[in-house]
Amino acid sequence: MISYNTKDWLSVLFNFHKADTFRKLFPMMIVISLYSWGVAYIEVEILKLSQNSTVKNVSIMHNLLGFAISMLLVFRTNTAYDRWWEGRKLWGSLTNNSRNLAVKLNAILEVEDNINRNFFRKSIPLYASMLRDHLRSEKTRLALDEIDHPELEIDQTRHLPNQVASLMLKRTHDLFRNKKISGDQLITLNNELTSFTDICGACERIKNTPIPYSYSVFIKKFIFIYVITLPIGFVFNLGYLVIPVVVFVFYVLASLELIAEEIEDPFGGDANDVPTEKLSQNIKLHVNEIFS
Repeated sequence: MISYNTKDWLSVLFNFHKADTFRKLFPMMIVISLYSWGVAYIEVEILKLSQNSTVKNVSIMHNLLGFAISMLLVFRTNTAYDRWWEGRKLWGSLTNNSRNLAVKLNAILEVEDNINRNFFRKSIPLYASMLRDHLRSEKTRLALDEIDHPELEIDQTRHLPNQVASLMLKRTHDLFRNKKISGDQLITLNNELTSFTDICGACERIKNTPIPYSYSVFIKKFIFIYVITLPIGFVFNLGYLVIPVVVFVFYVLASLELIAEEIEDPFGGDANDVPTEKLSQNIKLHVNEIFS
């Protein structure tokens, strides 16, 4: 996730980073500018259309459709941002619940019980790391200490976060059966333990339910047709100035669609996605501090 100073206008305006839509759209902007020049040249130099030509009335279509395309893009952007913000809130809940579980276990478990304390010190941040890689559809790259805790060995062919959650829940019930925690303490710990799976399911819902294909395709086609017909009518009023105007209109409309595409899947590796890797590292750091 890109960190920046919202009050520093100059750096925002003149700094082009890899996530900037200008970089991604630049080849297409060149094509649009050449197309607009071709349309202007044909209408002005070859056909020599006058101001009374009916072709000039094509711009009326753009006036009528301008409101429709703006509403579609607003809805598209808001929908994508809602998905991004919900993903961020879910990972915020995961961070808080991981801390709460570590704080409670640190208070409940005996200081001398190094085996169980070390188990949870490893397994709690392990869940966040597993969930991060699971949402990115990657295999975990964590090096586990199998000698100290062979029960933390994970089957890579199965649902990774569920395995870690099951191991933590099983260890907690073992503590209850061994009378190391009371029934009330078990109930208290159960809230955080079950919340992990709830958060995972909510993240999977966002990950596995993209914007409907027909809706996304329609917006792209709408933008394309809207832009390529712009120079046909506006060349009468703008002349060759229609070239930068059409390119700018394309840049604005296409950028909104690109931004929506990037943030609608908040758990990937794009520059503006939810910083799941950083959050996982923070969970590990804080849990280690609590159990130290």
